[in-house]
Amino acid sequence: MAKTTVVRTAAKAKAVVGAKARAIAKSEPVAAKKKAGKTANPLAPERVAAILDALRKTYPGVVCALTHKNAWELTVATILSAQCTDVRVNLVTPALFKAFPTPKAMAAASLPELEELIRTTGFFRNKAKSIQGAARVVTEEFGGKVPQTMEEILTLPGVARKTGNVVLGSWYGIAVGVVVDTHVMRLSKRLELTKESAPEKVERDLMKIIPQDRWIAFSHELIHHGRQICVARKPRCVDCTLERLCNSGDKTWSSH
Repeated sequence: MAKTTVVRTAAKAKAVVGAKARAIAKSEPVAAKKKAGKTANPLAPERVAAILDALRKTYPGVVCALTHKNAWELTVATILSAQCTDVRVNLVTPALFKAFPTPKAMAAASLPELEELIRTTGFFRNKAKSIQGAARVVTEEFGGKVPQTMEEILTLPGVARKTGNVVLGSWYGIAVGVVVDTHVMRLSKRLELTKESAPEKVERDLMKIIPQDRWIAFSHELIHHGRQICVARKPRCVDCTLERLCNSGDKTWSSH
C-alpha cells in the first residue's frame, strides 16, 4: 500500500509539473531556428532571460535534493553523490551521520566502518578515503567547520568545483560559480548554452551568460528539470516549459 501511494504521489507531481509547463510555455517567445538542432542566436540575452524566467516559474523555491543539516553533512553527501543518485545517498547518510556525527568523529573512524556504511553508493573504497580525508582536514585545518571560500574548500580530499559550488551555494548562499552535474551539462548543451564537454569549461560558459544572482537557483532548477521533464533517453517535450525556446535535435514533440 505504501509503495502504491508513493508511486501515485510521484505521478501526480509529474502531472502538476506538466500542466504548469504547458501553461507557461504558451507565454514564452519562440527562438528563431536555422535548422534542426541549431538556433539562430542561442546566446541572445532575451533568449537566456526567457529560459531563466521559465525555469524560475516552473520550480519556485527549489533547493538541493541532498538531505543535510549542516555544511559538513552536505559536503559528505555531495562527495557520495558522484556516480550515484541523490535518492540512494539520502538512504545512506542517516546511518552514516548517526554513527559519525562530526568531522572529528569521522576522522577517527576506521575505513572498513565507513566503507560498510556507504557501500551501496558505489566506488565506496575511494569515497571512504575521501570523506575521511576531508574530515581530517576540516578538523585539523579549519577548526571543525567547512570553509567558506572556494580556494579553501578545494583543499579537502574528494572536493572539486562541483562539490564546492554545492556547499557554498546551498548552505552558505555564496555564489562563486554554477554547479555542473550530469543534468546541467546535458541540458546546457541541449539548449545550446555551451558547446563544451568539460565541466569546468561548461561552468565558465554559463557564468558568462547567466546573472550571478541566478547561479545558485539556476543549477537546482535545471537539475530538477533534467530529472522530471528533460530526461536523457526520451525527453518529455510536450510537458516542457522550455519547448518553444529549444531546438535540440532529439526533441520528441514540437509546437512549431
